[in-house]
Amino acid sequence: MTTMSTSTSPEVEQSTQEPLRGARILVTGGASGLGAAIVDAAAAQGARPIVVDRQPAPEGVTGVVADLSVREEAEAAVARAAEEAGGLDAVVCAAGIDRCGELTEVAADEWERVLRVNLIGTAAVVRAALPHLLESHGRVVTVASTLGLRGAAGATAYCASKFGVIGFSRALAAELKGRVGVTTLIPGGMDTAFFDDRPEDYKPHDRSTLNRPSDVARSVLFALSQPRGCEIRELLVAGSMEDSWP
Repeated sequence: MTTMSTSTSPEVEQSTQEPLRGARILVTGGASGLGAAIVDAAAAQGARPIVVDRQPAPEGVTGVVADLSVREEAEAAVARAAEEAGGLDAVVCAAGIDRCGELTEVAADEWERVLRVNLIGTAAVVRAALPHLLESHGRVVTVASTLGLRGAAGATAYCASKFGVIGFSRALAAELKGRVGVTTLIPGGMDTAFFDDRPEDYKPHDRSTLNRPSDVARSVLFALSQPRGCEIRELLVAGSMEDSWP
């Protein structure tokens, strides 16, 4: 594939027509929502997606069950995935959770778990995957949010975690320049189950304005398909009628 070096697996097709064929792409949160859409889109392009999630992977997809809020589990899951795949060509950190409510209303453990999954879990996965990505000259896609660019009442945990993801990703891109590509995806709201268990006050008023996860997944594959030496550093994708940005 054009985005990886010749040290990738022999199954990777070095073709500009099918740049992701054979690519070993680890997707956290790949059992549902955006992650599942990325897995479907990657598989359709001939890639070899590997899911890391608290839930089992979809049928026919390689998966490792792990709680990304626990660093040791995240590290072990990446190690197992890389061993089974014979390495990694890309990592997409799509796992994410939220706990809505004013700061004094959200239990401290739940508030901190949002940061452990969204920010600390992202860093743990990337750290564990780096030896493999350095070998393959691979790519990382982190998933932030438009609420990583602006604050919102009742979202202190989520905003803190996603602001952190953007800062982490920008620093990581500078650190790995020329060795591993880093893209920060900044999506607006998507029509997924992410909102289902929220209190009514924190649910979207009109879900028809939200993006389909399959459309956002196409943007992720676009970033992963860039030719060697070209990187999409940040990519903001939102529904045309959504008001979460600017």
